Amino acid sequence: MEVRSLFDPAVKQEIIERINTLTPQSQRLWGKMDVAQMLAHLQQPLEVALGIRTIKGSFFMNLILPLFKKTLWDEKPWKKGIPTDPTYITIAKPRDFQQEKAKLLDLISQFNEAGLSDKKHPVFGFMTKEQWSKSAWKHIDHHLKQFSA
Repeated sequence: MEVRSLFDPAVKQEIIERINTLTPQSQRLWGKMDVAQMLAHLQQPLEVALGIRTIKGSFFMNLILPLFKKTLWDEKPWKKGIPTDPTYITIAKPRDFQQEKAKLLDLISQFNEAGLSDKKHPVFGFMTKEQWSKSAWKHIDHHLKQFSA
């Protein structure tokens, strides 16, 4: 799997086009989130990268996830059903598809090198801008595949 950079305008446009193929009726291939919840879920790491959101992470995830830091941006696809830090779980309440889609598209448009926070990731520690970019793309790609987009 080729991991791409969300800083690349062509890659960003491809992601936007894939998001635009989703509808409120899009069905997941695995997992528990519906499509609107998935769109809300994708916003949260982007907000962390942009310095809009601060998270603590759960004790367990803070302990175990740094061991897997490289998998955020390496060439291996993420497995289906990998554990999600409770901070990022969005299935507790229904979400409005159009609203969540608009918020996600806005965050993706804001995502650029100049806009990234210079703070350490609250769970993974220091990440280069390129690592932030590749991990953001890989996360979005993983969930768009979850919904066949």
